[in-house]
Amino acid sequence: MLEETRQSIYTKQVRIASLLLYQNVLEQEAWEAYVKLLHSLANFALDGHENSSRRLSYLFAYGKWFRAIASTGYNWRDYLISQILTSDNPFSQQAQTTEFKLLSQSLVAAAKHDLQVLEEISLWGGDKLVDCIESFGDRPVTLQLSESNISRLSEAKRSLILKFQSTDDWTQLLPELASFYRQSGTGIFTDYDAFRWCKGHLEGIAYPDLVQLSDLIGYESQRQTLYKNTEAFLAGYHGLHTLLYGSRGTGKSSMVKSLMYAYSDRGLRLVEVAKNDLKDLPIIAEILRQVPQKFIIFVDDLSFEEESEDYKALKVVLEGNLSAQPNNILVYATSNRRHLLREYFSDRPSLRDISDGKEVNPWDTMQEKLSLSDRFGLTLTFLQADQEIYLKIVHHLAKRAGIELLDDDLNFRALQWATRHNGQSGRTAQQFVDFLHADLDLKG
Repeated sequence: MLEETRQSIYTKQVRIASLLLYQNVLEQEAWEAYVKLLHSLANFALDGHENSSRRLSYLFAYGKWFRAIASTGYNWRDYLISQILTSDNPFSQQAQTTEFKLLSQSLVAAAKHDLQVLEEISLWGGDKLVDCIESFGDRPVTLQLSESNISRLSEAKRSLILKFQSTDDWTQLLPELASFYRQSGTGIFTDYDAFRWCKGHLEGIAYPDLVQLSDLIGYESQRQTLYKNTEAFLAGYHGLHTLLYGSRGTGKSSMVKSLMYAYSDRGLRLVEVAKNDLKDLPIIAEILRQVPQKFIIFVDDLSFEEESEDYKALKVVLEGNLSAQPNNILVYATSNRRHLLREYFSDRPSLRDISDGKEVNPWDTMQEKLSLSDRFGLTLTFLQADQEIYLKIVHHLAKRAGIELLDDDLNFRALQWATRHNGQSGRTAQQFVDFLHADLDLKG
């Protein structure tokens, strides 16, 4: 019995070792724990019941695997399917840019082989492992995750997982898998709609600020222009890099965020880049160039100090250099300054500057500072909200929050708040409604 169990485990180990393209799934914590568990079980089966340290080893290994797979929210089979959908390997990379029928036959054959292996391993999960351990005389707790948490996934990913769940031959789904890679990309890009650049790498934003179109009150002309530009970009035309400039609190950032909610189903993704990381923009552009989705690089509150050199990296992305510009990237930036580089009166040339020999071409210094904002093909201006727009925003937010006050009472309170705080703006309106909502609830 022990020899039969050991041989069965050894067969699974050999099959895992034979993976050709999807070897990177072995680098995940749950996979590493699974491989170590198989190794511990095989060692115990080889030594029989004479080695107590072997028993402790496989029990500890089972506990690590149990904890690792439970933390994913998937059962074992669904976990393997999710790893297939996110795997970044030669097959998934080429499938993003090449039709399935045009892919190399050897590459397709290797992918089929790996799907067969992974399907076999997916059937040797919780129950099989428990049966094996019980045959050794122990009774571990069974991992019961009959319904994995796939509701939070995108429709495309959820649909394909359900197809993998219901088929007995995963290789038959290879064309649909290739189509999924072509539509959704691989790795982190299949799991998130929004990203931020942090410490030299992209990280997904699990809970993005989803602003709906109905939440945007006022500035209809600016919104229509930005949406038309984005729709042209998604349709394959050359969209324009856009600067949203104007008074604080007018909803510039919210308007950009609303694009993610409106167009994520058409492959639009947002990448937030902080001002301090603008020097990395060429690196970010090269990473995103290889991905099938369309990306808006979002830079909030953009401006540069006199000594900053980061604007030169932004220029490269806006206009390109010797390398062709990626056709799946646009830059949308917000700023309270029309001229993004701080300018001083001392920058403006005079006859004295020329005669004193300070600079041969003093106008070039000034033009260098003024030219950055000109590189945005589209500039949308947001003026300070007037009283009519401010109160319109207040009433919309109050209705959404379930606040029931007479119009005159609400208007009076809103105007008093604006006078005492930050003036009439969308941001002030949101702050007022948040305060009012809590105040009324606490008073019962």
